[in-house]
Amino acid sequence: MDRARPLTLLLAGALAAGGLLALTPAAARAADTELARNGGFEAGLDGWTCTAGSGAVVPSPVHGGTKALQATPAGSDNAQCSQTVTVKPNSTYTLSGWVRGSYVYLGASGTGTTDVSTWTASAPDWQKLSTTFTTGASTTSVTIHTHGWYGTPAYQADDLSLYGPGGDPVQTPATPTGLTAGSPTSTSVPLTWSAVPGATSYKVYRGGTLAATVTGTSYTATGLAPSTSYGFQVSAANSAGESAKSAAVSATTTSGGGGGGGGLPAHALVGYLHASFANGSGYTRMADVPDSWDVIDLAFGEPTSVTSGDIRFTLCPATECPNAESPADFKAAIKAKQAAGKKVLISIGGQNGQVQLATTAARDTFVSSVSKIIDEYGLDGLDIDFEGHSLSLQTGDTDFRNPTTPVVVNLIQAVKTLKAKYGPGFVLTMAPETFFVQLGYQYYGSGPWGGQDPRAGAYLPVIHALRDDLTLLHVQDYNSGSIMGLDNQYHSMGGADFHIAMTDMLLTGFPVAGNADRFFPALRPEQVAIGLPASTQAGNGHTTPTEVNKALDCLTKKQNCGTYTTHGTWPALRGLMAWSVNWDRYNQGEFSRNFDAYTWN
Repeated sequence: MDRARPLTLLLAGALAAGGLLALTPAAARAADTELARNGGFEAGLDGWTCTAGSGAVVPSPVHGGTKALQATPAGSDNAQCSQTVTVKPNSTYTLSGWVRGSYVYLGASGTGTTDVSTWTASAPDWQKLSTTFTTGASTTSVTIHTHGWYGTPAYQADDLSLYGPGGDPVQTPATPTGLTAGSPTSTSVPLTWSAVPGATSYKVYRGGTLAATVTGTSYTATGLAPSTSYGFQVSAANSAGESAKSAAVSATTTSGGGGGGGGLPAHALVGYLHASFANGSGYTRMADVPDSWDVIDLAFGEPTSVTSGDIRFTLCPATECPNAESPADFKAAIKAKQAAGKKVLISIGGQNGQVQLATTAARDTFVSSVSKIIDEYGLDGLDIDFEGHSLSLQTGDTDFRNPTTPVVVNLIQAVKTLKAKYGPGFVLTMAPETFFVQLGYQYYGSGPWGGQDPRAGAYLPVIHALRDDLTLLHVQDYNSGSIMGLDNQYHSMGGADFHIAMTDMLLTGFPVAGNADRFFPALRPEQVAIGLPASTQAGNGHTTPTEVNKALDCLTKKQNCGTYTTHGTWPALRGLMAWSVNWDRYNQGEFSRNFDAYTWN
């Protein structure tokens, strides 16, 4: 999503010949010195931080030496690379550097007076940018930066320099104290510690290995194994270096429950059964569902109105489905499937079932009405298939870890209530679209400037809050636009590459909207399945069996990966989900037969 270029940019372009606003640097004084660290990028990105992982060091093109910076903007990220430098108050500094590309900026912030920025609209070859600034009466550090513009191609920068009086040396911060482990869950441990003066970040270690770098004084370790003891330490860091590690604390995760396999086989096949409606695929009786399907989602439970929370499920009427079984036969067939080890769930929502739990009354009605369906049909759990406008984030709701939007908060509370009611055997699955999950790598809600689709990434707070209760997440890798993966490249549905990239995001985790301090932690592989259409008629993005097998090979064996490089290998990946059982039967069972024939080890 590109944003319009700011008016100041256009005015500056009109004022500066060739699009460059150049300021003549003042003559350097004898006491002046070079303050930028690794300005030629010969030591890689040492000393520099680039937003959303946008920066890399390249051997060509370079202005001087053997390396230069190359940074690639995205639709919601301008690829800013920055460094904080110690300076003296009431002093004048000259910032300069060489750049290539379109709409490349060089500037300084935190000056204590007027922050400065200079830019070029077009630099097909290396072009020098330069500007000066004076620090305020109490300023002891400034941040120098270079960046591009949203959605434009990559730019290069080299030989960046900040020249002026050196500030007092920065001291390595003290070792943090007060590290405390909060109440663990089966897969997570919350940590807090006391702030350290002069620290700009903290490094969290688990078992002596770096687990995360954060700017605040708290962190939650996730993705842990149940009933397992873990040791943690934390250190403080700034531009001068890193402190010694704190005294270690240990915590043991709880035994957990419903967040595990839910009684599923190691590799499971999930399918939706058109139980309440008919379409071109034909009606399939519950007793006739092939044994290949391990989880059968009844499609769909729908609300009496969008905001009522009152969910109803009715079997397809005989006038629409002439071969439909009686309610008694349907319930008997469910029991027979369960006796054979299958799980049968009620799926809420779907394309037409918009559900918005905007009030606590709607939340409570949701719990009672869904419970009634589960009890009447003797079901094993719940599948959340909220689509369309069921979930969106209110303006200002920017942290998926602490959501404030009522439709999100109420849904989380409702599901937790159902989980508590039915106990550890309760199977919980979710089937969001990529727009609500992986798109969150680039966009979250309406965004920091507003104007974005508030539904972007809106499932992330739900998944995160319920990750210890979640049996399976099977994102719909179909009916999707192109989505950016962790390689910062766009991937399109229909081939192995799309499923590899989208699944890698779930199993690796990612910074939400490019914010490294708001990192969506990885799910366990046994909690993840890949969602696909079972036939060409079932949805856009059908993937052939050959391409499905390539995706499974890459994710579970690191084979047949193509051009995308995954961040791990996950032989415990749970399996596949398909829309739908009906469409697979219509297509002579091609999807399920391919799953049955696949060799996992």
